[in-house]
Amino acid sequence: MGVVEAIDPAPSQCPSPVPGGYRLPRSSSYSPLQGRPGAELDLGAADGGVREGGGGTAAERRTPLVDLFCETCSRPWLIGWWDQFKRMLNRELSHLSEMSRSGNQVSEYISTTFLDKQNEVEIPSPTLREREKPMCHISGVKKITHSSSLSNSTLPRFGVKTEHEEALARELDDLNKWGLNIFRVAEFSNNRPLSCIMFAIFQERDLLKTFRIPVDTFVTYVMTLEDHYHANVAYHNSLHAADVTQSTHVLLSTPALDAVFTDLEILAALFAAAIHDVDHPGVSNQFLINTNSELALMYNDESVLENHHLAVGFKLLHEENCDIFQNLTKRQRQSLRKLVIDMVLATDMSKHMSLLADLKTMVETKKVTSSGVLMLDHYTDRIQVLRNMVHCADLSNPTKPLHVYRQWTERIMEEFFRQGDKERERGMEISPMCDKHTASVEKSQVGFIDYIVHPLWETWGDLVHPDAQEILDTLEDNRDWYQSTIPQSPSPPPVCQDKELNKCIDKFQFELTLEESSQNEQGHEGDKITPNHVAEDCSDMDKDDDNEDKEDLMSEEKNEDIIEEEDEVAMDEEEGEEELKPRLRKEPQKERLYDTSPVEEEEDSSSQAEDT
Repeated sequence: MGVVEAIDPAPSQCPSPVPGGYRLPRSSSYSPLQGRPGAELDLGAADGGVREGGGGTAAERRTPLVDLFCETCSRPWLIGWWDQFKRMLNRELSHLSEMSRSGNQVSEYISTTFLDKQNEVEIPSPTLREREKPMCHISGVKKITHSSSLSNSTLPRFGVKTEHEEALARELDDLNKWGLNIFRVAEFSNNRPLSCIMFAIFQERDLLKTFRIPVDTFVTYVMTLEDHYHANVAYHNSLHAADVTQSTHVLLSTPALDAVFTDLEILAALFAAAIHDVDHPGVSNQFLINTNSELALMYNDESVLENHHLAVGFKLLHEENCDIFQNLTKRQRQSLRKLVIDMVLATDMSKHMSLLADLKTMVETKKVTSSGVLMLDHYTDRIQVLRNMVHCADLSNPTKPLHVYRQWTERIMEEFFRQGDKERERGMEISPMCDKHTASVEKSQVGFIDYIVHPLWETWGDLVHPDAQEILDTLEDNRDWYQSTIPQSPSPPPVCQDKELNKCIDKFQFELTLEESSQNEQGHEGDKITPNHVAEDCSDMDKDDDNEDKEDLMSEEKNEDIIEEEDEVAMDEEEGEEELKPRLRKEPQKERLYDTSPVEEEEDSSSQAEDT
């Protein structure tokens, strides 16, 4: 189980906040980070602890996690919030890991991927052949020529040659909408989704004219870039790059960010989204580190793939007729390069918690104009929003329509399982969620949304409120759908309490054995026992039981008659005794009247007793 690293968000300007000096201007709750049904985070000022419970509407759950202010300077101070957040996340992940084997895999995946935790492994020594490779060489760059067949007069409508131009045009009508079906764009663009999307977006924003980018140079570069995405990689391919680029384009157009960014910053954001996964090998950073790969050695195990994507993306600008920034000034090129590097490095998922903390700080300190547009006066504020924007676009699959989201899920799990197979072949420990024999796809998506995607998008929604409302609604619906598809544990078979039925079955089995043995002796192989025989035998036994019950009732009635007769005899004896008493009283009188001898009295009494 991973533990969240101590990541300190930007503190307040007050050098020494008053101990315990927090005040909460409004109650708040945080719904998605919950490992158990109905458990929600509630940060209270009174008891200073984390409370579970509460519900509220979706709108109430989307309020900011907590507002912390210094009592001295009244400025936001988020150290307390961050400590609470880390403790709660650790507790929820620990609980998730203890629930089941698949839950432990989800917890390990989140810890190792998003919390900047790396497994301690033994790094193998490099081979002699690896030592001989020049470390300054950027691997993955191929010589590809596209310019020979392109010219301004023969350029296709959407930058790619296709026989389905009208169908492609209908799909691109949703270019500015969230949830564009990028799979259909790839189908109608002759499997050139990145080239098609980049061309359409740059035309839509008029960036080719703004930065004087030659059309043929632009098409040559984007097609060369797309060729350096691996088609045999299930998820991190040009389709994913096109999806992230189009998502970034939509986020740039949100009303709360209207006219906030310069044209150069918009150009840098779209370029960063396009190159952010180029030449991706289909394995994780940790896999490259564990296998002592050349890339891990070159970049010192720090954001290995992200550094490589940047190197390849910029290196391709040096290819023939590929420099799309040739008409930018030196200062513009330098600024653009710095922006792009910041944004692509932010797509390293191990930096997720740091990005979330920074974004939360910005939400608490944001300033808006009277029209609701964010005021980002400083470069540090704008680059921080751009970093989180590309990061949100990179984690936007669960916010798309369900039929699109499910296709992305299938692709990412296929890529994970391929990595797991490679690790199994090498005798390595299989990474979390990469073992196809034990991983739970449904649980992984629910945990991914609860602990990573929803907190990020909810904070982004607070920043651009209310522009992301529909995105959050779709995200919650998709989460509920995957939650409903988690296979339930099979319930144990009901215990049979009918002893008579058990006896019937046992008797049937015994009789069946005898019957089969007798049939085998007589040579009747064609007769078969059907389930109806069980019912017949059971019914016969029921009849026997009824007869026994009737006999028991008759015997009970007889016993009752006998008891009644005995009672009548006893009553007769009592009556006889009552009649005898007066006679016995008269006998002494007779003795006194008649002087009878004792012997005669005894004889009389004995005769009376005999009569009685």
